[in-house]
Amino acid sequence: MKIDNFLINYILHKMNLKHALILGLTVFFTIQSSGQNKHAKTSNYPSYKGLVMAGYQGWFRTPEDGSGSKWGHYGADGKFDKDHNTIDFWPDVSEYEKTYETKFKFPDGTKARVFSSVDKSTTDLHFKWMKEYGVDGVFMQRFFGVARNHDDPNKSQDIILKNAVNAAEENNRAIAVMYDLSGMRADGEDCSAVIEDWKKLVDNLKVTQSINYLHHNGKPLVTIWGIGFPDRSYNIREIGINRLIDFLKNDPIYGGCSVMLGVPTYFRELDKDCLPDPYLHDVIRTADIVLPWMVQRFTPLLHQDEIRYRDHVMADIKWCQDNKVDYVPLVYAGFSWHNLSKRNPGLARHTTYGAIPRVGGKFYWDLIYNAISAGAEMLYVGMFDEVDEGTAIIPVLNNPPNSDDVHFVGNDDVAPDHYLFLTGKAGQMLRKEIPLSYKIPSKE
Repeated sequence: MKIDNFLINYILHKMNLKHALILGLTVFFTIQSSGQNKHAKTSNYPSYKGLVMAGYQGWFRTPEDGSGSKWGHYGADGKFDKDHNTIDFWPDVSEYEKTYETKFKFPDGTKARVFSSVDKSTTDLHFKWMKEYGVDGVFMQRFFGVARNHDDPNKSQDIILKNAVNAAEENNRAIAVMYDLSGMRADGEDCSAVIEDWKKLVDNLKVTQSINYLHHNGKPLVTIWGIGFPDRSYNIREIGINRLIDFLKNDPIYGGCSVMLGVPTYFRELDKDCLPDPYLHDVIRTADIVLPWMVQRFTPLLHQDEIRYRDHVMADIKWCQDNKVDYVPLVYAGFSWHNLSKRNPGLARHTTYGAIPRVGGKFYWDLIYNAISAGAEMLYVGMFDEVDEGTAIIPVLNNPPNSDDVHFVGNDDVAPDHYLFLTGKAGQMLRKEIPLSYKIPSKE
């Protein structure tokens, strides 16, 4: 239990030590017994059920955006040119207020431009789109390296998160925090940094005081992503994941939260993309929602793979019901990270352009339809803005700045906003506002 330093100093200043100790202990036990925390008691979004939420990376940087970064997530080694490009899709920036010139050119000689996630105008536009198309909201990704450096007062990630909270309120969209444990070291590092960072988000950024912060079971929802994956350097038995979950759920000041865990696709069987450690199931049973990461696990290139997806989701739901946790399946538009994989030979799977093709939205809609048919009560879209791995639902160009030296994937000649439109329709279908239909909807 922690009492604010301000309160302690005030007590010691105003009273002698004996009385100070008495008053301090009184405050301590009063707060502890009353179960007061620093979160808003109500939310415009009291439950994840009935919502379609997307993951939001917010990690794109340019040298001129004021973040102090070089090119981030557009290119490698701080550069963005034909030899360092790491994105497969080119964002359509026609509606952005601020854009940045690149070295890439269209056939007419015009220089191609991109956005920066740091700009408030970028965040405002993204949330405006969510409202316009009916996307319910986003989980803001917060990587372990950011949590580790939680004392940095000028982090661009904090600026983006603050902008997003404000934009969520302005557009009445749901927002929540998702911690990604990627980057945790295997040298004895544990989840303590996440605990300290969450305190900062609650105290300084006041994220859970927003009326639009997403709740589940009436409590603020926090996600911990990256439990059970065999390619991680950390051992889930040694990182204090149980202590982190207990803190988020039970701490009298910063707890009182619901917890969602991001786990591998085959968490239920403990095989394939999942560690064969039954401790994962013990951890899951202490959480409120399970989110399996399914990107790259299903493809339209296999006959009736959407049926395999449906059956998989149905079995997951049954397992979660038996283990008394809620379940949210992941849907995604497609996948392509060829340019990224060229810079990283370790990314061996699906390295061709458009490796998991979008097929004009049919693959995305097939997953949505089958997830709802299987009994899903909520959906997670991976991801909102991920152009480097080709899963983004934000507008991208049909005719990107291709040349003899570099290639980008087009948008199958569908409208740039096609996937935002489909995501909004997914929410309507999930909530039974429109009939369940396997046929991909159109604007006409």
